[in-house]
Amino acid sequence: MKQRFFLSIFLLFAGAIQLTMAQTYLYRGNSTYRSDILYTWDGQYLYRGNSTYRSDILYTWDGQYLYRGNSTYRSDILYTWDGKYLYRGNSTYRSDILYTWDGAYLYQGNSTYRSDILYTYDGSHLFKGNSTYRSDILATTSAFIPLPLLLLMMN
Repeated sequence: MKQRFFLSIFLLFAGAIQLTMAQTYLYRGNSTYRSDILYTWDGQYLYRGNSTYRSDILYTWDGQYLYRGNSTYRSDILYTWDGKYLYRGNSTYRSDILYTWDGAYLYQGNSTYRSDILYTYDGSHLFKGNSTYRSDILATTSAFIPLPLLLLMMN
C-alpha cells in the first residue's frame, strides 16, 4: 500500500514536471508544420524559431513582467501585465496602457470599443481584428500563450 502511494505521488510530480517543460510553438498562419514555427516558448523563455538554445532567448517572462533577453533585471523590463492591461515598461499608470484584453479581444490602448479591436485570440488561433474567419488567421499556437508574449511575436 505504501509503495503504491509513493509511486502515485512520484507519477503525479513527474507528470507535472513534464507539463511545465512542454514547449509551446507559434506557427505562421493556419499551420502546424515544423517549417512554419516562428517562436518556441517553454513557460519562462521565448526563443527564436524552433530552438531552446540559450543564445536564442529573446525574452524572459515571469507572469507579470516581460524582460528583454535572458534577464530579470528591473532595467530590462519591457512590459508589465496585470491580466487585463499591458503597460509600457515597469508601470501601472493609466497613461502607460498599451493594450486592453477582455478574454477574447485585444484592444488598442485603454479601450473596449469594437473599432479598437486589433486581434481576436481563442487560445489556438490569433485572428486579425474582430474576426474568427479562417482567412483572417495570422498565427496558430500549440497551446495558450500569454498575451504579452503573443503581442511581441506579432510585432
